Amino acid sequence: MKNKASKKLIFGLSTLIVFLTLFSFKNPGFPKTNTRPTDTGFKIRTIVVDAGHGDRPPQGGRFSPGAPGTYSFERNVTLAIARKLQDALEKQLPQVKVVMTRQDHYDVLWGKRADIANANHGDIFISIHCNSLPDKTIREVVGHKHHKPVYKTVRVPDRSGRGVLLLVYSTDRIGPQNEAIRENEEIGDDNQLVTSSENKADDPMAAIMLNQMKNKYRKQSIHLADLINTEFTQVDGRRSEGVREQVVLVLDHTAMPSVLVETGYINNHEDEDYLNSEKGQDEIVASIVRAIQKYKDEVEEVGK
Repeated sequence: MKNKASKKLIFGLSTLIVFLTLFSFKNPGFPKTNTRPTDTGFKIRTIVVDAGHGDRPPQGGRFSPGAPGTYSFERNVTLAIARKLQDALEKQLPQVKVVMTRQDHYDVLWGKRADIANANHGDIFISIHCNSLPDKTIREVVGHKHHKPVYKTVRVPDRSGRGVLLLVYSTDRIGPQNEAIRENEEIGDDNQLVTSSENKADDPMAAIMLNQMKNKYRKQSIHLADLINTEFTQVDGRRSEGVREQVVLVLDHTAMPSVLVETGYINNHEDEDYLNSEKGQDEIVASIVRAIQKYKDEVEEVGK
């Protein structure tokens, strides 16, 4: 009896499977559909290019002039490189929209730059800058008194810095931030220095949102920065200080993978010449574009 019941059950299930196969999956009345559409995966659609610093706007207000070199200024070099980067990206990645935060020589405040990037739903944020070192103090002999040397402390330019540096948003928002001060400073109408900072302690919701954003994009930012750094060092032969986490407010407030590229030390004579040359600017741009292409290929492959 049990064998007969089992045979009937197996026969019944087999018949049901055949029936479903014939009428549900091979019924010519149903249109064929692609179960894996190719247009639903993640795509890099918008890249935001940020030319760091700038001149005082005609209407007045705060601005951040950037670092000076011997004969050039950071704000002008960054704009030249950013424009070339825009052109190269539009040529190499015609399907991608490129948004510039600064179109001319006038400065755009860091908060507005982040707003532009977020409003355009950027997938990558690249901020172009030039590095510099502050003056150093030395003691030099200025005379003698009672047969003993008289010393005076003087400030002299420190031109020892050389090469590239990649910055990503730092999770450390507490304590001294000396290295980040210059990137976060602006000058007001009265030519007085203003340090831009925000205290989110009284705004729990803002803190939660910032933490979510930080956790989501921090790893991608580091990976993209590593790719750019590799192109600089292995292809262009540039000296590099590597990838560093640092508190830079424009990176903090952009809701996407974000990298600040210190393209060279403008107060180093060799680097300044490179940054102002067609060859140097073209190599910098080409390296960033190659890295972005590799990053794009990786994330879009994962998103398929």
